[in-house]
Amino acid sequence: MTSTTLIKNGVVIDTEPEPVVLGQVDVRIEDGVLAEVGPGLTAGPGAEVIDATGRLVLPGFVDTHRHTWQAGIRAVTPDITFPGYLQRIIGELAPRHQAADVYAGNLAGALECLDAGITTLLDWSHIQLTPGHTDSAVRALRDSGIRGVFGYCYGGAPGGLDSETRRVREQLSGTSGDLVTMALAALGPEIAGEERALEEWRLAAELGLPVTAHLGGHGSESAARGLAFLESNGLLRTPTTFVHALHYTDEEFKRIAAAGGSVSVSPVDEMNLAIGYPVSGRARAAGIPTGLSADTVVCAPGDMFSQMRTAHLLERGRPDGAGLGFSTRDALRMATIEGAEVLGLGDAVGSLRPGKQADLIVLRTDTLGMAAAHDPIGAVVLNADTSAVETVMVGGRVVKSGGQLLHHDLATVLAALKESADNLARA
Repeated sequence: MTSTTLIKNGVVIDTEPEPVVLGQVDVRIEDGVLAEVGPGLTAGPGAEVIDATGRLVLPGFVDTHRHTWQAGIRAVTPDITFPGYLQRIIGELAPRHQAADVYAGNLAGALECLDAGITTLLDWSHIQLTPGHTDSAVRALRDSGIRGVFGYCYGGAPGGLDSETRRVREQLSGTSGDLVTMALAALGPEIAGEERALEEWRLAAELGLPVTAHLGGHGSESAARGLAFLESNGLLRTPTTFVHALHYTDEEFKRIAAAGGSVSVSPVDEMNLAIGYPVSGRARAAGIPTGLSADTVVCAPGDMFSQMRTAHLLERGRPDGAGLGFSTRDALRMATIEGAEVLGLGDAVGSLRPGKQADLIVLRTDTLGMAAAHDPIGAVVLNADTSAVETVMVGGRVVKSGGQLLHHDLATVLAALKESADNLARA
């Protein structure tokens, strides 16, 4: 029996091929899939009807790179630079995490995403100290109800990369209906050296996994050397996301585009950690699909509204004036369909095209911060915040309604997170 949901009377924003306001139209969903978008759609017997009068309806946001496990150490280093981050977070706090801490952080972090309208998440998980840590991270993603790509970054004893990656791949084999799939989160040539990078990319190719790696964030010489290594070894035949990508030249961006690479930008974190000026406009100008990400809540906000606003501000404020063509529509596209393309999910999510998964959000406009907005897309990017997120759907399943998350006892989730945070602070 077909399950039907009809969202009626909302002002609908679609994002493919470019963001556009469709006006007051309806959205019909059948068995979790977008079936039709248009005026005057009928519900049919037994359909669930969501009245979106006075609301904006649009695709859910896509976060292309987040260290989700760090939800339990939020704002622990709000004014730190990158070397300090490596010392405090990776060197000191990460080793204190037990498997239970990873579960608490990943569950709370994924629910934070859903609460803020992020329906798809690349969880760049570099807390794999033991198989138990890994299993806890995956279980939390599954329990949250988010559409997740688990970016597995092996961090155990030397020699275990191959066997552990294969074990996790077996768990996340992409069976029908599983919202959590897998990418290989590689340390890469600039962080772990060329020998490890060869093993990472070749293993990903064998297992049919995309790669996501922090590349181009450690200076121009390191960026050029790492890119040349990937090219000379034919590794970019495997779909690769360049996280941060801060120090590539325009010519190097063209080479990345020609190889089919993508870029993930973390505009708040990149500025706050003083690692470089975000490359949103330069990467997109080269024809590279470019998405947005929160990166980490240890020193940045975790919502997509902040990322869109910051990307828009910094691009238009580039000292050379070259970013003045960057628009609120560009920012929204990066947060939706373009982010989905970065994750290889452009045919599944990121827009309201019929046949895609019904991952969408409904935003309130009956607030002083959103009322009387003449340009709905401009309002989403420049005026909305998490309090506007009223309804969230993932695969047609409502996970937030009336401004409240469903399916989880938030008091229990938050109590576990607080206990974890207290333990980590004492350790």
